[in-house]
Amino acid sequence: MKPIGAFGKGAQQESSMELNIGSNIFRNTNGVLALQGREQIVLEMNPDHTQLLLTMDFYDGESRHIAHLRRNSWAFNDKNRFQLSTSPVTQSLFKDPVWLRLTDKETGDVVLEVNAVDKERVQVLRGKFHTHKGKLVEITSHYCRMTGGSKKFCEVADVRGGVAAFG
Repeated sequence: MKPIGAFGKGAQQESSMELNIGSNIFRNTNGVLALQGREQIVLEMNPDHTQLLLTMDFYDGESRHIAHLRRNSWAFNDKNRFQLSTSPVTQSLFKDPVWLRLTDKETGDVVLEVNAVDKERVQVLRGKFHTHKGKLVEITSHYCRMTGGSKKFCEVADVRGGVAAFG
């Protein structure tokens, strides 16, 4: 697979991805979202564009690392707390939307919901999760905000093949 995003400082990609996060647009990204200075989310599309792949670190409100998902496979998932659902992988003539949804079985909250608009544009519809510093991030169709005052609303940025950053 050709990764669109990959963890690591200055990670670059072979093709650019537009990340729509709430009402914010990050153009020409490598699929990586950094929160409070640390890369926490990587979104990729598999080569035949039939499945979204997510790599994500999960933290609680006290900054404890409680789960790690690597390309839709759990490296660890403390107490089996989180559940990943994805669109079925199909090779049909009629393309169904490609999506993924992460839920917190403990709270019932949607941790992250993502749709692929096309092979180079991904839309983060909603989310509710913590950063490595324990700050709560909330994503809605209108904004992306972090406890402590950081908020993005209807911003557009071209990151020139780099990381989309917030906070």
